[in-house]
Amino acid sequence: MSEQYGGDFISVTDDDGNEFELEHLDTIEYGDALYMAFLPADMDENDEDYGMVILKVIQENGEEILATVDDDLEMEAVYNKFMEQLFSDETDTEE
Repeated sequence: MSEQYGGDFISVTDDDGNEFELEHLDTIEYGDALYMAFLPADMDENDEDYGMVILKVIQENGEEILATVDDDLEMEAVYNKFMEQLFSDETDTEE
């Protein structure tokens, strides 16, 4: 996947050449890796495919790129960590 950064939004091109606009929500470190959470910027919130997109930051040829998380257990653990962080931020804001 390739990505173009600009503010809190990125354009991601998948392996099939489809381009998606994503809004960056948060970045966390989990285990030995860095993960980034996004929401689709070019999709209606009522669309059944709308939801958080989690990508893993990996090194390829000395460059940082974003990759999908293919392991279900890893994805579930990272998702739960993001949700913890999200609700922690909301609680901090309310106080």
